[in-house]
Amino acid sequence: MKAVCLLSGGLDSSTCLLYAQRQGFACYALSFDYGQRHHFELEAARRVAEKHRAVEHRVVRVDLAGFGGSALTADLDVPKHRHPSEMSHGIPVTYVPARNTVFLSLALAWAEVLGSQDIFVGVNALDYSGYPDCRPEYLEAFERMANLATKAGVEGTLRTRIHAPLLHLTKSGIVKLAVDLGLDFSLTSSCYDPAPDGRPCGACDSCLLRQKGFAEAGLSDPLDSRPKATP
Repeated sequence: MKAVCLLSGGLDSSTCLLYAQRQGFACYALSFDYGQRHHFELEAARRVAEKHRAVEHRVVRVDLAGFGGSALTADLDVPKHRHPSEMSHGIPVTYVPARNTVFLSLALAWAEVLGSQDIFVGVNALDYSGYPDCRPEYLEAFERMANLATKAGVEGTLRTRIHAPLLHLTKSGIVKLAVDLGLDFSLTSSCYDPAPDGRPCGACDSCLLRQKGFAEAGLSDPLDSRPKATP
């Protein structure tokens, strides 16, 4: 069985790739160079795909920075040091307009060419930063649309399925699942505003959620460069 797996190089998408492989899928990893400030994630995606043996890894250029509207694609400050309660209210400036819709649409195109009916995406609806395109109702709606919008769907030869196995997991649950799946955390990159060499800032929403996940799982993150507390 073939599956297209969206792979950003972060913790969630990398865990999702390995989960799909464990389910018996031959995984075709798809990443996007969309003008993101955290361009280093593409190097992380390449490393994850190579280490964990994706059948193929493609990077597609989509110029979402041409529209801007997000701290990830325009000259806007990435929020730092936000409390979890702040993250759970409203849609943050790091939301990229229509990003998941664009990404899933291109994944759908590749899946149809491959003769695959399965698309995996590592979105999460619990420990997340308020993105509207990470909600269960959004994924259900996209799946319905996909089966109306493709030749395979109309002819009934394939029925597209959108898999989001991390959707209802906490971040600590994702970390534990990743350990069970054998993910090499050191290859991943979750930071929205990393240094040129990829070192995480440790203060953006994505870094803070990752830190929370590892702490609650009782594990150390190899990318966490914060000073360790002395006994």
